[in-house]
Amino acid sequence: MTSSAPTVGFDLDMTLIDSRPGIHACYLELSARTGTPIDADLVVSRLGPPLEEELANWFPAERIDAAAALYRDMYPAYAITPTRALPGAREAIAAVRAAGGRTLVVTAKYEPSARLHLEHLGIEPDELIGGLWAERKAEALLAHGAGVYVGDHLGDIRGARAARALSVAVATGPCTAEELRTAGADVVLPDLTAFPAWLRDHTEASDPAA
Repeated sequence: MTSSAPTVGFDLDMTLIDSRPGIHACYLELSARTGTPIDADLVVSRLGPPLEEELANWFPAERIDAAAALYRDMYPAYAITPTRALPGAREAIAAVRAAGGRTLVVTAKYEPSARLHLEHLGIEPDELIGGLWAERKAEALLAHGAGVYVGDHLGDIRGARAARALSVAVATGPCTAEELRTAGADVVLPDLTAFPAWLRDHTEASDPAA
C-alpha cells in the first residue's frame, strides 16, 4: 500500500447495498409473529441507526431485546436474497484495491448478517466490523488506520470526524446531499459510481511525488 492510497472504510446499508426490500420483508414478518403493528415503509425510509433504536419505536422497553433476537434469527431467511448491491459498490471496492489501498466495512448492522450480505453479493472488503454506530465507528476506523470513511448518513459523518478521517458522503440513503453537506461531509457524491474518479484525484493530490 502506498502512502497516497489510504485505507478506506465504507458503511453498508444504503452505501454499498440497498437492503430496503429485505428489511421491509423482515419487519413485516416480525410484525406478524409478534402481533405488533409496524410501519415497514417508514422503517426503511430511515435506515442507519442500530436495530434496537428502531425497535424502540414499536415495542416497549422490556420487549426490545426479545424482538431484536427474533429479528436477527429471521433475517437470513427474509432479508438476504432481496437485497441488491448499489450502483458502483463493487467498483468502489475495486478502485481502492487498484490504488494499492485496503478496504473495510464498518456498519451498525449485526456482523453475521452483514457478512451474509457481502458474501451473497460478492462484495469482498479486506475487513468487516459490525455493531458500531456514529462516533463508535471511529473505534474501527482508528484501529485500521482508515483515512477515508464513506457513508450515506449523518451518523457516518460523525464517525468519520471522530476518527479524524475524511468524510465522503453519498446521497443514496435517507439524507439529501444538502443535509450531508450541512452536517459537515468533506465530499458529497451522488452515488458510488462517482467514487473511483474521486479516489483517483484524491490519491494523486495526496502523493508528494505526483
